[in-house]
Amino acid sequence: MDKKFLSTTEVALFLGISRQAVFKKIKAGEIKARKIGRNFVIDRKDLSEIVGKVLNQKQKLEIQESVDKTVREYGETLKLLGRE
Repeated sequence: MDKKFLSTTEVALFLGISRQAVFKKIKAGEIKARKIGRNFVIDRKDLSEIVGKVLNQKQKLEIQESVDKTVREYGETLKLLGRE
């Protein structure tokens, strides 16, 4: 069964950051969370929004440029590896 909410630990693992970093992002309003008892939970439907905030526009551009460069320089090799 798919859970509707994720724990701070699950979100931290998914984002590749510490639980403390998740708490800081919640406190800063970067991650929407609901407090249930003593714990925060994050709605699964908000996950795509959270992921979009993890990378800023400059980082996305750098990644795209790196991918383009790799494809330009190693495109034929990548095609051959894809056939194996």
